[in-house]
Amino acid sequence: MNVVKVGIEDSTLVKLSDFEKEGFDLVGSEECGVEKVVLDDCFIHSRAAYYPNSEEHGTDVGACGFGSFGATVNGGDVSAASSLYRNGVGCGACYQVRCTNSAYCSENGVTAVITDQGSSDNTDFILSKHAFSRMAQTTDAAASLLALGVVDIQYRRVACSYPSKNITFKIDESSNNPYYLAFVIWYQQGKRDITAVQLCETQNFVCKLLDRSHGAVWTTTSPPSGPLSIRMLFSDEEEGEETWVVPVNNIPGDWKGGETYDSGVQVNQ
Repeated sequence: MNVVKVGIEDSTLVKLSDFEKEGFDLVGSEECGVEKVVLDDCFIHSRAAYYPNSEEHGTDVGACGFGSFGATVNGGDVSAASSLYRNGVGCGACYQVRCTNSAYCSENGVTAVITDQGSSDNTDFILSKHAFSRMAQTTDAAASLLALGVVDIQYRRVACSYPSKNITFKIDESSNNPYYLAFVIWYQQGKRDITAVQLCETQNFVCKLLDRSHGAVWTTTSPPSGPLSIRMLFSDEEEGEETWVVPVNNIPGDWKGGETYDSGVQVNQ
């Protein structure tokens, strides 16, 4: 297993006292990123609901296009998002979500992966029942949270971590070699977004940018023949940094719809 370490410079930090001088009413940590200085410990305040008529885990027909993987990844701690979906760019991102009712809620809450799009009653998250329940302190408290249906929360973006998994490409069943190729990226790691994908021939290194058809699904017509290299652009909008990641393993020339292919890399960022 190879690990690609993508360096990121420390975020610009400001003392909260500097903003208090400008008239801001601030609470929280002593230092925080510029964009979030008015938030408690860099958490954003919002609301969350849960899939009311689903199984314990998420849905296998989510807008991200993950299929059954989107229902069970991260142990089923998954969520639909409204504005955080970002036209599919937010698919695969991880967020720490914690409810604020001290009678029921744990301090750490749950880390949920975005696998779907949706909103309900001014919420940013519609969690799976499994994830919603894990915000609670105890089993009894979880039942009380579920009875409430919608709760006040705090959330923040965190790094996704799949220690035993490499980034993996799942070829969509609609693909038809050599005429049409569609795939999704599993086990997206770190805190950056995948904002572009290139498909490259491995012999002459000619590359083409792919289209994001919907959610996390990348597509192209008339893909090149032979083994293929799928290169991913990891972007941090706040830092203004971008890094192309080149997998160790190629997609074989005889790729088939429904198959999964291990990239051979993890991305820590």
